[in-house]
Amino acid sequence: MSDRPGDHPPPHAELGRRQPLLYVLKEGAVIFRLHRRVHEAVFFGKTGNNRFDAPDCPSGSYGVMYAGEDPHCCFIESCGQTTGAPAVSGAYLEGRYLAELELTRAVTFIDLAESGGLSHLGADARLLTGSYKIAQQWSAALRKHPVKPDGIRYRSRRDPGRVAYAIYECPRSTFKVTNRGSLMNPANRKLLNELLDLYKVDLIDV
Repeated sequence: MSDRPGDHPPPHAELGRRQPLLYVLKEGAVIFRLHRRVHEAVFFGKTGNNRFDAPDCPSGSYGVMYAGEDPHCCFIESCGQTTGAPAVSGAYLEGRYLAELELTRAVTFIDLAESGGLSHLGADARLLTGSYKIAQQWSAALRKHPVKPDGIRYRSRRDPGRVAYAIYECPRSTFKVTNRGSLMNPANRKLLNELLDLYKVDLIDV
């Protein structure tokens, strides 16, 4: 996505001197992934297709893994962009697994989700809704910040009541994975029905 009038400015020279809000997920905390079956649950992408990917993708000086505070965030972030229509296919859901990632150590995020998080850095909400190119430049700059964050905590664009995480590439041993399988599995049907009802999404082609 190219820069447009009204896009968020690139990272500024004083960013490294700003004190960001930090959010720490303690050892034992659980976050969620709705990931493609062709990839492992712990997968750091380098496509350049996501908001906080490394700006030099697809070669990628680092990978980024996206997760949600709950399955609801994962669902709307993944399924809310399939067609733009209020429907999702069973085949799409079958191609993805829900996973719980339990942290084996504390993980620290630069917090853009809480009040003041953006302003502490001289940023604003356009960083979360505008140009991917600019957001990826900020991702690289924040990764190099002196606080040495493990990633970025931010509000879901498609449901700002939910919190998402962009996690910079780190050892896979940081996460203990529990695979819950496809949302189409009978064991997950109650959760799926809740998600479909909450977001008013139709399930098709089943």
